[in-house]
Amino acid sequence: MRSFRFVTLDVFTDRRFGGNPLAVFPDARGLSDAEMQALAAEFNLSETTFVLPPEDPANTARVRIFTRKYEMPFAGHPNVGTGFVLAQESVARRLVFEEIAGLVEISLDRSEEGAVTNVTIAAPQPLLLGESFDPAAIAACAGLAPDDVLTSTHPPLHAGTGNPFVIAEVAPDALSRAQPDFGAFRALATAHPGLQGRVGLYLYAHDGGGRARARMFAPLGGTVEDPATGSAATPLAALLLSLSGAPEARLDITQGVEMGRPSLLRTTARRAADGIRATVGGPCVPVLRGEAIL
Repeated sequence: MRSFRFVTLDVFTDRRFGGNPLAVFPDARGLSDAEMQALAAEFNLSETTFVLPPEDPANTARVRIFTRKYEMPFAGHPNVGTGFVLAQESVARRLVFEEIAGLVEISLDRSEEGAVTNVTIAAPQPLLLGESFDPAAIAACAGLAPDDVLTSTHPPLHAGTGNPFVIAEVAPDALSRAQPDFGAFRALATAHPGLQGRVGLYLYAHDGGGRARARMFAPLGGTVEDPATGSAATPLAALLLSLSGAPEARLDITQGVEMGRPSLLRTTARRAADGIRATVGGPCVPVLRGEAIL
């Protein structure tokens, strides 16, 4: 019989039972791929992370991220939460994780006493824009009317900074009415093979003064709705900067309100030599700790 230590925490919140819950295995040595996937399914959270020694000793760790159904190349709240967990064992202010999508840099803010007060991650890739989508098809996925999807600034499109999402702007009143339609999601995935069956739909509405509200649905991947999606917040921040003439911008995104798990994701975006780069950050709150028995 083998045992593996885990902790859980709520990410992008300063209040327990808010934000997005995450399970972290700080030492996953000895776990097989199948066991990692089974544990992620057992926890039944949006993602579970498994920490391994880095391939390059100059980096902090290799981090593998699993949803209930598959491994992810990169994700936001798993990196923020894993950074918070590993920071408890050091006095570092910077960590570097090796992931499928590339290197993820983590910056840590600490109090005078050394406690971690905020974790910010830099998305591993610059903004990459892909195909656009029929607004009516996107509206159907969210149970909305076609004119609820706004296209004056940009059409619904595939965008990512390490993990792509279908990003669409909707009318402010429509955001709270959105409900995922599984059949429409399956139809969208079938009509667009480039999505590879993974449709993460990120809806947002401007909230004035450098703020936005958002919701994310990925029912085909087992996440009907996600309370806080850092890897969707970064391409949104980068996309909005790309549509402006500014060199950099900040955007605070509120998510999870409709789920009863309010989250605040603080993003930045800047123009760089290789494209538009983005960060996302926030605090974390520990919740559970224990051992998995295999």
